[in-house]
This record gives sequence, C-alpha cells and structure tokens, in this order.
Amino acid sequence: MSALVLVVEDEPQIAGVLEAYLKQEGHRVEKAADGKSALALYRAARPDLLLLDLMLPGLSGMDVLRAVRADGQTPVILVTARAEETDQVLGLEFGADDYVVKPFRPREVMARVKAVLRRSQAGSETPQVYRIGPLEIDTGAVLARLHGAALALTPAEFRLLAHMASTPGRAFTRAELLSAALPDSDALERVVDAHLASARRKLEAAGGAGLLQTVRGVGYRLSED
Repeated sequence: MSALVLVVEDEPQIAGVLEAYLKQEGHRVEKAADGKSALALYRAARPDLLLLDLMLPGLSGMDVLRAVRADGQTPVILVTARAEETDQVLGLEFGADDYVVKPFRPREVMARVKAVLRRSQAGSETPQVYRIGPLEIDTGAVLARLHGAALALTPAEFRLLAHMASTPGRAFTRAELLSAALPDSDALERVVDAHLASARRKLEAAGGAGLLQTVRGVGYRLSED
C-alpha cells in the first residue's frame, strides 16, 4: 500500500536512509529536521504516517506528538535513541502507535511502517456496534461515544476498548490485549497499561468512571457494573 510518510529526523544521513527505503517500498516522502517544520508540513501535507524522532532541536518530538494527537489520529511511529522503557511507554501513552530504537535496521522500520499502515487502513470485516451502559463502540465507523459524545481515542486505545467490548465483563490478560492492539509489534506488555491509563482518563473525564476496570493479577475488563 502506497502512503505519504513524513520523516521527522534531524540527522541527515538517517533521514536519507529512511527516505530511500520508504521510496523503495513505493511510498511518497516528506522530510523535516525540527519540530516546528514538522508540524507545518504535517498540517500542509496531511501525511498517512509520521516517523518521528524524539530528540529534535527546538520543539521536541514529544511536543510534536502531542500536537498531532490533539489534531487527529494520524499514525505515529517513534524513532529514537532513547532505549529506556519509560520513554517508550510515555510515547505510547501520549498516542504513538509503535516505536523503534536507534541503531535500527532499515528493514525493521519498514516492517513497522507496513504493520501500522495496515492496522490504520484496514476496515473491520464485520462491523459491530457494542454497547456497555453509556459507552457505544462502532467498529465500522471507528468511533466511540460516551453518553452520546464522541471520545478522542488514539487508534490503539480504540482497538483495545473494542476488543474488550466484544465480551463485556470478561477479564483480558495484557498479553491478549497486546496481541489485539499491536499484533505486529514486539512492544512490552506494560505498554497496554500506558494505553489503558490514557483511555481510562478520557472515559472518566466524560462521565464513565468505573467502566474500565483493572482485574488484579489478570488484566482489564469493560463492565457497567
């Protein structure tokens, strides 16, 4: 699948390698070397995916990610030298879809790009509308509503809640939820905690306290009880 990819990277050599591999895969590429330019290009070009470095001059990659998420649900893959798990989890909690750590193999990045684009562009084979109390999840429209108002969920948050909504009251393990939300990623299971912590805050802010429940020693469930 061909896509427009915005590469946000301040090291010209790395940006050039990513551009070459992306074009070899049939994608179109825009490049930005700092956060301010990245946001300007994002708003002008409306790319299908961002490859985003965290360590940028001026406006940080995390600031760019926040701005992109405040605007919409464009998929974002973090490409960063920060190998610490806390940085990876923080980025995912802020709405990134996946991450790769420098030094990386370009083919590994291309595999992540393919997987994230496939998840973001593929529609549900059999759209469903799930209702749990005041929460409604429409997999066909990729839309979640609480008390009739749309929730601004990231793609991963939506997939996690939709998976749990398919069987209300059932406790899902982190491994099951990771497989459902990021099936092509090698991300750690604790990233599920980060995504669902963010989803829980959004649910509670919209009047849905208690819908998303932690099951001690197991994982999570959606329940109106």
